[in-house]
Amino acid sequence: MTNRMKEFQTQKTPLFVPFITAGDPSPEATVDLALALQQEGASALELGIPYSDPLADGPVIQRASLRALKNGMSLEKAIQLVSIMREKGLTIPVIIFTYYNLLLQLGEQKFFELAAQHDIDGLLVPDMPFEESKELHEACQQHDLSFISLAAPTTSKERLGEISRTAQGFLYCISSLGVTGTRTSFAKDLNRFLENAKASSQVPVLVGFGLSSREQMQQFEGKCDGFIMGSAIVKKIEELGPELVNEETKEKAIAAFSDFLSKVVPVKKVYS
Repeated sequence: MTNRMKEFQTQKTPLFVPFITAGDPSPEATVDLALALQQEGASALELGIPYSDPLADGPVIQRASLRALKNGMSLEKAIQLVSIMREKGLTIPVIIFTYYNLLLQLGEQKFFELAAQHDIDGLLVPDMPFEESKELHEACQQHDLSFISLAAPTTSKERLGEISRTAQGFLYCISSLGVTGTRTSFAKDLNRFLENAKASSQVPVLVGFGLSSREQMQQFEGKCDGFIMGSAIVKKIEELGPELVNEETKEKAIAAFSDFLSKVVPVKKVYS
């Protein structure tokens, strides 16, 4: 585990982990957006790798992937982009969110070499079942990366305990079934699911999939250690896309993005 991830685990809650797609709307804008997210209170960053068949993602992130692929973004280029973020002042952990096919195409050993060169802190592979992830899980440990595990609300208590006890970095608890995307309601008995996860996890428990406002986060007061937000952020980036890639309007667009974030990033008063 990197020192950045160790510091992440000791931060005051609520933790906030946003998701953005590498290369959307451009590689340069991705760097600017990452820095804006850090400035507005992100505890870590999930950097999504664009993929042509993102099974876990809804329409908003699918569109972002297509835009990024048109810009020539790849897993290797996204990892290299993190070094630029670091040079410009990004200090929070970066977790690579990639489907396994892309990891397989690049090669696991090549991935770990690049991760070490470019200051990556974690790996999340949404289409890899827990039972099939042992070797990759162990390889991440050997290379000081946190392998982020996911758990769904339909997971049995026994299986949830096993996933929780072996989780690294943080445990990603899915708020509802289906693909990513903003929602108005979440899985039945979600609070109980989060309580069970907290009871057996040695790492922070974060909830994601569908969160888009502070008001929604308040529903889970005291039941988790933080939140993951993707589609709502990616949708805002989509709206600002033309301005973000225009040098004359980029600064104004980043200010608008930061203003949006200031209204959704969880703050301590969420738990008051």
